[in-house]
Amino acid sequence: MKKILVPTDFSEQAENALKVAAQLAKKHGSEIYLLHMLEIPLQEIDAMNTPSALPEAMFFMKLAEQKFEALLSKSYLKDIKVHDIVKNFPSFSSVIDTCHEHNVNLIVMGSHGASGLKEMFIGSNAEKVVRTSDIPVLVIKGKHDDFKVERFVFASDFKNDNKDTYRQATEFAQSFGAKMHLLMVNTANDFLSTSDAKNRIDNFIKDYDFKDYTIHIYNDESIESGVLNFSKEINADLIGISTHGRQGISHFFSGSIGEDVVNHADLPVITFKI
Repeated sequence: MKKILVPTDFSEQAENALKVAAQLAKKHGSEIYLLHMLEIPLQEIDAMNTPSALPEAMFFMKLAEQKFEALLSKSYLKDIKVHDIVKNFPSFSSVIDTCHEHNVNLIVMGSHGASGLKEMFIGSNAEKVVRTSDIPVLVIKGKHDDFKVERFVFASDFKNDNKDTYRQATEFAQSFGAKMHLLMVNTANDFLSTSDAKNRIDNFIKDYDFKDYTIHIYNDESIESGVLNFSKEINADLIGISTHGRQGISHFFSGSIGEDVVNHADLPVITFKI
């Protein structure tokens, strides 16, 4: 967690994410990469190299500089190394490309909460960041003046292709001293007996040294509702889920279920690529 990327449109939700990133940076000695993407069409950017450069493009670039200056002066960023980056055209791939360019370890991004990822900092592109990122993405809902993770729900089907995401999740839990609640949701369409489910989970985690966990098999009408209802019951601080990257949400969260969990959870969610 030495390098943290925070996409921003300078909104309240984006700043909520930045405040959490600042807490993580101070805790782990991390650097922050603050990324803003201008909504300027490529033809207008090209026009800036000619005598007929469009004043609108210059205006928005200057405005971004001013907003960066104001944001970087915030007291919660004191003593943190922050790199400000401006990309000239908004695209979810710009976020991933920036992470690769600077060897970023974690993306922290803000959300409006139950209104969904589609309303995040650059519209539906943010949903694509969660789905396609090959590094962990921490989605922040609301304000967290003191971001703590004591109860961490890791929801999975506990099949072998999820094992590396479990490793990443345990490392994240250890960095906070959090207890992990390993959750398998049973539904009528995909049911396992408690004994079979527990055996699968035991076999899945047997090669890992992490010991601060509990196992839960939870019955519900859908996986999404099971994850959300269980997390609410134990007053969880964070939900962890797995994604398949560019191939979409993990088959465990078939279709849009994984995205729905991120959209509808009232608490932060972290995603890990399988």
